[in-house]
Amino acid sequence: MNPGATGQATAWSVAPGPRGRGASSNEWRKRLEIFFFVAPALLLFALFVVVPVVQAARYSVFRWNGLGPMENFVGLQNYVMALGDTIFQRAVTNNLTIAALSIAIQLPIGLLIALLLNRKFPGQTAMRVIVFVPYVLAEVVAGVIWKLLLQPQGGVNAFLEGIGLGGFAKAWVGDPNVALWTVMGVLTWKYCGLAIVLLLAGLQGVPEELHEAASIDGASWWQTQRKITIPLLGPTIRTWMFLSMIGSLQLFDMVWILTKGGPDNATVTMATYLIRQGTERSQYGYSSAVAIILFVISFILAGLFQAFVLNRDSGDDKPKQRRKKVSR
Repeated sequence: MNPGATGQATAWSVAPGPRGRGASSNEWRKRLEIFFFVAPALLLFALFVVVPVVQAARYSVFRWNGLGPMENFVGLQNYVMALGDTIFQRAVTNNLTIAALSIAIQLPIGLLIALLLNRKFPGQTAMRVIVFVPYVLAEVVAGVIWKLLLQPQGGVNAFLEGIGLGGFAKAWVGDPNVALWTVMGVLTWKYCGLAIVLLLAGLQGVPEELHEAASIDGASWWQTQRKITIPLLGPTIRTWMFLSMIGSLQLFDMVWILTKGGPDNATVTMATYLIRQGTERSQYGYSSAVAIILFVISFILAGLFQAFVLNRDSGDDKPKQRRKKVSR
């Protein structure tokens, strides 16, 4: 072997050393920059999410009225009482029902309106603003307005009587048989605008060339939407479904303003049940246990939705490339 060649090989093998140290330094610098920007968000998350959850878990194992020291340790008794309470069981059922109905009702309505508003016509911008106004309106304002309209002598019954349908007039928020459906109608009016805006945003990402190609092939407008547009809106639809599900599980303000969970617990939700037990009955240990149960249910459903629905958009389901064996 040529000694010169050996020396040259040794020099080449030693030369990349400084560059390797520089790459390592750049990598640590990037990590520090990421930590610098992420740390404030993590701190806020810890203060306003992690710490309250830990505190609620601590309160939940005591029987405590919010005054004085927590000395009456009861372990998991609060959880057993909550899970065995028929009213709380009804609250869980109502939350799940509202979540399912929100998706089943708001999705087709929002999708249809979004497809119509995506077409060019006079007053398109004004119509988009009008359908989004209910969502922007504060829940307290919207709830008070609808509570007045739904009174026995309110605007809804007066309108029905004015068009000759007075036989359908009801105590909309006072009848246990229709109260939940009434709340569901108000929620649809309030939150359908979010679905419409998200779907309109998703429609902007659908290539116009696909519509033109389908039109050239002789496809009708409805066939184009069904075969091209709606499938391409899959990621947007799944994201909205996730937001709608979580919002339905945590529903409180609109129900509290309209019915406070009544009549006869017909519209009670986990959040209204929690507030009633905590603020009205001063059972803060018990209400903390209910809060932890609500957190666990939301966490589990969110995890399942992430695992089986949202992961379709993450690219994890793409077939992995097989490593080829290299023969020596």
